[in-house]
Amino acid sequence: MSSADVEAARLLLARLGVTPEQLLQGQHVPPSAIPTFAQYIPVVTATVSVGTGQAYSSYWNRITERWGHRRLDEPLPSEIEQFALMIRKSTVIRRNARGGRSAAEHLIAALRCIYRHAENDGYLLPGTNPALKVAKPRRLASTRRAIPDGQLAQINHITATTGNDPALDGLILRLHTETACRRGGALALTPNDLDSDQCLVRLAEKGDVVRWQPVSPTLMAHLQHHAQTRGTPREGQLLRYANGRPITRRRYDYLWSRIGKHLPWVAIQQISTHWLRHTTLTWVERNFGYATARAYAGHSDNSGAGTTATYVRASLPEIATALAALTGEPHPLAGN
Repeated sequence: MSSADVEAARLLLARLGVTPEQLLQGQHVPPSAIPTFAQYIPVVTATVSVGTGQAYSSYWNRITERWGHRRLDEPLPSEIEQFALMIRKSTVIRRNARGGRSAAEHLIAALRCIYRHAENDGYLLPGTNPALKVAKPRRLASTRRAIPDGQLAQINHITATTGNDPALDGLILRLHTETACRRGGALALTPNDLDSDQCLVRLAEKGDVVRWQPVSPTLMAHLQHHAQTRGTPREGQLLRYANGRPITRRRYDYLWSRIGKHLPWVAIQQISTHWLRHTTLTWVERNFGYATARAYAGHSDNSGAGTTATYVRASLPEIATALAALTGEPHPLAGN
């Protein structure tokens, strides 16, 4: 190569904003072409699932406020660690707070998501994700547990006899108790997700998982009646107020706040809908084994339960049999 060729290459690299060292490292994207956080976060937001967007949106907003003007390749792992510490210290202290661990964990996860997309789009080299070099705070053991039968009966009684819409609240609690579904699954339920012939509901939950779950004939009848009397469109959200407006997560907050006023131990222990999931799955595991409880929960086969789980997967009839024992009602799939 002649000296003129070398000089021409240097001029071209200078115009592109690329150094020879960057070429040796394999970085083909000039720094000037790497977007800022403010520019790239909307791209990621439009790409991820609704659930992921809801989980990370508040943290992406905080990142935009703090680093919106900076390029994706600028923050160092030490800066990310300092950012997580700041988030942890600024967390609002509540009775069920855990020292801001969850907030710091979610911030790091939100950054990892951004960088993962940036690697896929070619803005960063594979393996250069700085958020992967920052450890997430160690998770503490959950304080949630199964609710004893007597206390669960008290919760159901208060739900059915107080409030401005006990029929709605009673249906919400029964849905969660029978299916052990998460809140997102209940809010995403539509009339099209009801298979009345086989008494199955289709749940769309965490991680974009869609599954069919058996329910009792009584619950199926109540879900259909609720949809009919509250004017729910076939593809619209099933759970609605009396005026036909879809409920939101705030209905859950109102429900447990009301129950806590009548049952102080509910407020003291910060009992929530997710405790019902623990309650049902614990009962199923004790009476029908781990495999059935795993299928009842909707956990995937590759979520860390061990190879044995792939050989002992429970079927829908087995889940329906457990449900029939739980509710005391026959199910069309039980025993098949």
